Parts: sequence; structure tokens; C-alpha cells
Amino acid sequence: MATTKKFYFYVLLCADNTLYGGFTTDVAKRVATHNAAKGAKYTKPKTRRPVKLLFHEEFTTKTAALQAEWHFKHQPREDKLEFLQKHGVQVRLR
Repeated sequence: MATTKKFYFYVLLCADNTLYGGFTTDVAKRVATHNAAKGAKYTKPKTRRPVKLLFHEEFTTKTAALQAEWHFKHQPREDKLEFLQKHGVQVRLR
């Protein structure tokens, strides 16, 4: 029996109170990679770590997950916060 690969769009709260959206096939592993400064360039600076997972959403196709990431990244911060609120996430700034 074949397993269906899952793809995820996720949102992190960085230590400097910025939001980061990304794509992965393994959310826990990817968050650990970000916190080890081996993730995206954006989360490498010490001022952005540690990061905290705020939200993730599962998709059945890579394209759909990447589209969700793209749309999130191309919004103003206020819209990102509204998106999170609509998905039941209360953002508590550090």
C-alpha cells in the first residue's frame, strides 16, 4: 500500500517578533533546522532565533503548499496577523 506524501506550509514567530512562512515535508524537522541556524537565510541571524511554530497546514500537492507560502510571504504584516487570527492563532509577541 503506497503512502501519500504530505506537504506543509508553516508560519514561525522569530525571536525579533517577525513572521516567517515556509514550505516543508516534515514540520518538526524543519523547525529544528531553523533553530540550528541551518534553515533559511532569514532565520540564521541570532537575533531571529529561537523560532516558534505558530501554524502549519497540510496539502496533498507540493504546488498547493508552495502557493500558500508565496501568498503569505507577499502580504503586509497586518494581513499575515489577520490570516493567523482567522486560523485560530493568537500571536503573543515576545
